[in-house]
Amino acid sequence: MERFGFVGLPNAGKSSLYNALAGGGALAAPYAFATTDPNVGVARVLDTRLDALAEMSGSANVVPATVQFTDIGGLVEGAHKGEGLGNMFLAGIREVDAIVFVLRAFDDADVPGDPDPLEQLRVLEIELSLADLESAEKHLDKQRKAARGDASLGATVTALEHAGAALAEGTPVYRSDLTADEREALLPFFLLTNKPVLALVNIGEGQLDESAALVAPVGEALDGAEVLPMCVQLEAEAALLPADERQEMLEGLGLGRGALVSFVQAAYTLMGLRTFFTTGEKESRAWTFRAGATAPECAGVIHTDFERGFIRAETIHVDELLAIGSLVAARAEGKVRSEGKDYQPVDGDVMEFRFNV
Repeated sequence: MERFGFVGLPNAGKSSLYNALAGGGALAAPYAFATTDPNVGVARVLDTRLDALAEMSGSANVVPATVQFTDIGGLVEGAHKGEGLGNMFLAGIREVDAIVFVLRAFDDADVPGDPDPLEQLRVLEIELSLADLESAEKHLDKQRKAARGDASLGATVTALEHAGAALAEGTPVYRSDLTADEREALLPFFLLTNKPVLALVNIGEGQLDESAALVAPVGEALDGAEVLPMCVQLEAEAALLPADERQEMLEGLGLGRGALVSFVQAAYTLMGLRTFFTTGEKESRAWTFRAGATAPECAGVIHTDFERGFIRAETIHVDELLAIGSLVAARAEGKVRSEGKDYQPVDGDVMEFRFNV
């Protein structure tokens, strides 16, 4: 399961975001370092296609895809030197697969600090870059020595040199001019800023109408990375309500299904994750796979025996299946394809695997 870490200054709304996703459980308080140990939770990736499949099949059980998220304690200036939670905070980030910057735009007299999202992003990026610079320099010395006896390490040394030059200027790897190959060469060193990123701008209830203007500068600063506005407090309050009351509250505020759905889907897509489905009377389920995976690899997501003994995948796209109305009718019309080992499933495929072990 992919892990997403919430990174932000103290009181930016990370713990409230965690509560919105997990339905409570994290302490959200207007003072620094209310969170010391990371809170880890799981969020469902809500998908209307799965709901429609379950209704079509009359499924007794519905299982959505999920992602794991971590509420990490607040970062402060000087964290790379041990200020605040220091190394504890940085260690928490190293363990996640992608970073979600939580940036505060709401103004609250009880919450200290500047509510400017760009200024918060500046502090976060500098601290992460300086921590990475120290790490890159240590690895560079070791790799240079090793490269004297192993010429194949030359590309790694070059990547570390380029990364160090960018980081020394306060530029994170994800916003540097390093090539895709260089960034891949850096993966074994677990640099904080070599992770995929997205940003969430936490706005107040009175700022809902100006959300687009608040997120635009952050999107420009992050070179087009996805940036989403969210009134985290409202979403956290709604998450504690029964489903029907939650939807009524969100719609009453003009928020539709709420920003949490868009946020989780954006995080899911950020990691190159895709969904295939299985459906029947017993269960309709969403399964997660990486873009580019083969049909046998997708079968292995369900069970290793499915991959080991893979014969074929009976496949139809969810949109076509729902338009026809049932798998029985789709087979009768010849719309269910038989795909072999080289087939690369696409997001939304509905599959039934044939195997023999």
